[in-house]
Amino acid sequence: MNGLQPTLAKVPWILAALALLAGVLLNLFAPEPYMGLPLLAAAPLVAGATLTFRSALAVVCVTCVVSVALDIERGRPATPLLVDLAVVGLIGVLALGVNRLIVRQGRDLALARDVAEAVQRAVLPDPPKEAGPLAVAAGYTAAQAEARIGGDFYAVQETPFGVRMIIGDVRGKGIKAVAAVSVALGAFRQEAEYVPSLNTLGQRLDEALARAAAGSGPVISSEGFTTAVLAEVSADGEMLSLVNRGHPPPYLVHGGQLVRLDPTIPQLPLGVGLGDLTAAASVPVDGVRLPLGASLLLITDGVTEARDKRGTFYDPVCSGRLGRRFTDPEALVEAVTKDVGRWTEGDHEDDMAILAVTRRHLPHDA
Repeated sequence: MNGLQPTLAKVPWILAALALLAGVLLNLFAPEPYMGLPLLAAAPLVAGATLTFRSALAVVCVTCVVSVALDIERGRPATPLLVDLAVVGLIGVLALGVNRLIVRQGRDLALARDVAEAVQRAVLPDPPKEAGPLAVAAGYTAAQAEARIGGDFYAVQETPFGVRMIIGDVRGKGIKAVAAVSVALGAFRQEAEYVPSLNTLGQRLDEALARAAAGSGPVISSEGFTTAVLAEVSADGEMLSLVNRGHPPPYLVHGGQLVRLDPTIPQLPLGVGLGDLTAAASVPVDGVRLPLGASLLLITDGVTEARDKRGTFYDPVCSGRLGRRFTDPEALVEAVTKDVGRWTEGDHEDDMAILAVTRRHLPHDA
């Protein structure tokens, strides 16, 4: 890749030189009615759109000199010579103006991207590397390099009830999605410390998102929602509890096997404003054992909805590349990211967030 960059940098110069050379050849060898002035004028345009200002200015000057030299060589009168020079010079000035506009827009775009990335990082900081009996790792892959802001989120927090975590996906992208992410994460960080039940925690998040949606104007429930998985690992690391609010199910990874943890009773996403239909206490919390060395893999739909060239959805269980032992969550996150990249051949259509936690050996386990 590093060897390719210098080659790509020469392409604008090559295009400008080819346009200039074609114009010279047409002026010298084409019949009199067919002159090469349009191609001569194309050289400054190519330079203005692709090169630096100084380089583009150099191309404009060279093109003007070449235009005059060609007219003199062909014995053209002074008036056509000046007209040709004026045409090439005017197009050169326009090309330099376009160059300045492109540079300015590039700076504005870079600034906007930096601000968006800073906002996203402020709202979605990296989780801690360790939390209670768990080692933690996370990864975020944007669908496009230019789009550094989206609605996928995750968080891990030690609480009096154990280590609690969340992974979710806000419908939509851009600033509105980040605003919903900030509401969801803010409510999670606050309520996770005091709410004893995962179901009640989910209900509190539902209420917070519904209030935020109502405050931003009339929103149809089917158009604004957040899917999420809430998870809790007990202080000793033995038990894992899960509540799934309309989100892709997580996976238990242990002993070279990948097991999908589907919810016993599917629940509505957060923020649809229908939280009062079902009491939190009436919905069971799913619980499984978390053996030593086992990992919990939480993902967003950017993983499960990734498609190959034939349109087949990616399935972590059926991919065949994740059936090995992972000693730490970072290796698991990296393996999933690479596997999805191979499946889609690098053509992601949606952002994807991955959160993995691994139950590690504590001193009292030895």
